[in-house]
Amino acid sequence: MQTSQEQPALPAPPAAASTSVTPAPRVPLGAFGPLDDSVKRRDLRRMKLVATGFLVGATIVFLVGRYLELHVGAGWGYMRSAGEAGMVGALADWFAVTALFRRPLSLPIPHTAIIPTKKDQIGNSLGDFVGENFLSEGVVRDKLERVGIASRVASWISQREHADRLTAELATAARGIVTVLRDEDVQDVIEQVLVRKLLEKPIGPPLGKVLEGVLADGAHHRLVDLVCDRAYDWVTANQSTVLRIVHERAPGWTPRFVDEMLADKVFSEVQNFAWAVKTDPEHPMRKAVDTFLIEFAGDLQNDEATIARAEQVKQQVVDHPDVQAFIGQAWGTVKRMILDAADDPSSALRTRVRDGIQGFGHRLASDDELRGKIDGWIADAAGYVVRHYRGEITTLITDTVARWDAEETSRKIELQVGRDLQFIRINGTVVGALAGLVIYAVSQLIFF
Repeated sequence: MQTSQEQPALPAPPAAASTSVTPAPRVPLGAFGPLDDSVKRRDLRRMKLVATGFLVGATIVFLVGRYLELHVGAGWGYMRSAGEAGMVGALADWFAVTALFRRPLSLPIPHTAIIPTKKDQIGNSLGDFVGENFLSEGVVRDKLERVGIASRVASWISQREHADRLTAELATAARGIVTVLRDEDVQDVIEQVLVRKLLEKPIGPPLGKVLEGVLADGAHHRLVDLVCDRAYDWVTANQSTVLRIVHERAPGWTPRFVDEMLADKVFSEVQNFAWAVKTDPEHPMRKAVDTFLIEFAGDLQNDEATIARAEQVKQQVVDHPDVQAFIGQAWGTVKRMILDAADDPSSALRTRVRDGIQGFGHRLASDDELRGKIDGWIADAAGYVVRHYRGEITTLITDTVARWDAEETSRKIELQVGRDLQFIRINGTVVGALAGLVIYAVSQLIFF
């Protein structure tokens, strides 16, 4: 017997009509997938005619055999018995097949029209069958273990063309998400959530803790070195400014040469002091700066007055018009960056994403422990889903079947599998004829 997926080869249409024939539309048919209804219907009618032809043939064999048995000789009883049994087998199987989809001859015979009358029970049984045999945790875990998802993913994404494809899909998704989001909604989130959260939390303690860590690591020394270098350079380049200040502050009765001597002396001392601070890492001035910064970091964390001053500065910064303008334009800037990067295959963002995906694939392919962890996570997630939501998943089957119209469901199922069921009628005719022949022959051997 052929399966429901096999179809006989259809005859090619005449060449003259080939240009005018429109292919039949492929119509989705519930859970059975897209089918060409016209082709299925034609095949079903053809197989019904073939099965009925076997019944007609068995009837003719019976009538001819009976006539010859009566008028020629008893030997024709073999033919008559074969035809008679073939008729019985054909009619019995016709009844069985027909009873699946409708009431034979429209007679209210019990246990007929099984599919229309038992549609909901069939749906429930199908859901239970799928749940118990396909959605059990053991079956799912065993299947995932044999599939080796992590290995397959690693092999796939480690290839350049696949990493490019995945990156393109991610770019398309990012572009879609960014496009769908309303600018005013995102802006509201930035202003009402992020900025508000920033204002709600005191900035002093975390800032003091960060500063304390920087000071402990000595990372601030480079900044102090830069300030000292710039201070020395400024003093050296501004000798005239020092002289001018001395002249302005000196008493009017002092001679000019005295002012110049004093100015030179002051400039020389300031320059020497700046040079000493610049070149001596252990200079007391540097130590004083370190002490001040350490105390300031502690005050930011513990001194209420310093914390309050930090909050005031934070509020002033946030309220500044330039900062408000930056916050207002932040999403637009980020959005343009994302869209530009998503549209440009050679953008730095897409290149980094692709390299990251490919690199992860190589690492996953070479790291057995990582693959084991990922496979375990996937198995645990799948097990959790089928353990807690198997009923909801199988409900999809039962609810879908329950919404189908009973008669339409019967027609759809018959259209899908009815062609193959006609082979039951054909086989019943042939097997019945052979069985009748064997039974008649055995009876002749026993009783005659």
